[in-house]
Amino acid sequence: MKSSAVYPGTFDPFTRGHEDIVRRAAGIFDRVVIAVAANPNKAPTFHVEERVELARAVLADLSNIEVVGYSGLTVDFARSQSLSVIVRGLRAVSDFEFEFQLANMGRHLQPDVETVFMVPKETYTFISSTLVREIAHLGGDVSHFVHPVVAAAFARKNQQKRAASAATP
Repeated sequence: MKSSAVYPGTFDPFTRGHEDIVRRAAGIFDRVVIAVAANPNKAPTFHVEERVELARAVLADLSNIEVVGYSGLTVDFARSQSLSVIVRGLRAVSDFEFEFQLANMGRHLQPDVETVFMVPKETYTFISSTLVREIAHLGGDVSHFVHPVVAAAFARKNQQKRAASAATP
């Protein structure tokens, strides 16, 4: 019997690596909730509502996923949504230590919610949201790293930023 899972993250932006993890998780679980975190400790490029809409657009062809915003502890969100599994992506060995700590802390807080680690395809392991944001903010081409919908959203943000800079004396 399959179960339901949550794939939490800031997703600023939602990258091809995130997309790969979701698409493969959607084949494993009956229901996958992409939980877009409103993290008060970060200053995201896109507001949580924008990140939710972008992820929904990228994943519109998948019938067993839903994308929602949330705040608070991931394990509490999972429990409130009757989600028994947390999916976490690992790009490199360097991600493992932090993710391992999160999984153990989550197990301590909610013992009935399990964490599963997934690795994106090799072609996506070097992509991080941080690097994509930096490339986009500097006017670089991010089209290889994100879905065209996300690339277009970055272009709009950059255009708005340039317009605001030009309007400031």
